[in-house]
Amino acid sequence: MRRTLYSLVLLTALPFILLRTLWRGLYEPGYREDIPGRFGVGRKQLFLPTLWLHAVSVGEVRAAAPLIATLRHHCPDHRILITQMTAAGRATAHQLYGDFADIAWLPWDLPWAQRAFLRRWRPTLGIVIETEIWPNLLHEARRLTVPVVLVNARLSARSAARYTRAGELTREVLADFSAIIAQTDADAARFASVGALSVAVAGNLKFDINPPAGQVDQGRHWHAALDKRRVLLLASTRDSEEALLLDALLPHLPTDVLIALVPRHPQRFDEVATLVTARGLSLCRRSSGALPAADTRVWLGDAMGEMFAWYALADLALIGGSWLPLGGQNLIEACAVGCPVLIGPHTFNFAQATEDAIAAGAAVRVDDVHSAAREAGRLLAEPATLKAMGEAGRAFAQAHRGATARTMALIEPLLPDAT
Repeated sequence: MRRTLYSLVLLTALPFILLRTLWRGLYEPGYREDIPGRFGVGRKQLFLPTLWLHAVSVGEVRAAAPLIATLRHHCPDHRILITQMTAAGRATAHQLYGDFADIAWLPWDLPWAQRAFLRRWRPTLGIVIETEIWPNLLHEARRLTVPVVLVNARLSARSAARYTRAGELTREVLADFSAIIAQTDADAARFASVGALSVAVAGNLKFDINPPAGQVDQGRHWHAALDKRRVLLLASTRDSEEALLLDALLPHLPTDVLIALVPRHPQRFDEVATLVTARGLSLCRRSSGALPAADTRVWLGDAMGEMFAWYALADLALIGGSWLPLGGQNLIEACAVGCPVLIGPHTFNFAQATEDAIAAGAAVRVDDVHSAAREAGRLLAEPATLKAMGEAGRAFAQAHRGATARTMALIEPLLPDAT
């Protein structure tokens, strides 16, 4: 009854969801691709043994990389299917895995759409990355005897409170997972508090991502070509954060410091460029192919898939999503290449990794953008401190590796060639 009510609410909202998707397609054309796929409709697939991974957006798509590589080695005769819900995630999946994997939308969570999707692809195992919990998808998978596991699972206190309000529906849905494998003990405890019966802990897959050597070399090349100007990176910033950060930082930064600014969402590149020039700041766009001139104040990272290069370039990074109550973005990539980190007060999406990085000396937390501006000015004037933070970051990232092997050990009994 609860799931039926959920389905009716979703069906009622479907016209609005479809209109919103088409509207987003006006400035993110990827949302207009393969609309039938949102309903589980598509050409009939030839039957091939298929391992299916769902990674909702960019962060999850990237986090899946070490697990996908291990699965391909373990099951070389299986097709890899990777699904997403966002256009940016779809583009990233094509960029990283398009030469060997099938890329598709996960349908909207209507029973008949999920049933059509599962019958179309006939996966032998489904692996959901992080916190994508769709009642009808899981129910239909159970009906069709498709085991589904939730890996790299995280659950913030805020999300746990929301799932608690759903009561019995949450417990029923979590019971449809064949396994739940959490990032941390705290995540596992929160899953248990909302009704999960058995949760294992394997660590965070993001620590197992190897910084691409080509990107690291590119970042270092940029740094040398810029005559080793000091570079402050505003990394993966979210809506409204850029204005707050720029207005706070500019009075505290020497004019020779280059601000590298990489927004989280590509549809905002033009908006952020306008915001920068409206403040009278000289701007260079990465998409132009040119390096910043000596008097350029802001270098806008308006290209996808180069985050490791930006971290390798920067002397110090301020991590986006943490300056407004948005939960923060991934700081592990910065630590892995030895980039010191400043983080704001809002990090509930990366709580354990943030606290561990701070404890390791790789990151510093500040209370607000004004404190960040003062601290950034201080740190940029102390190369020895930045060097020590960068070395601590590398050691921190290296010490937390191994989640992929632990995850594989837990899901191996469910893999098709397991004995």
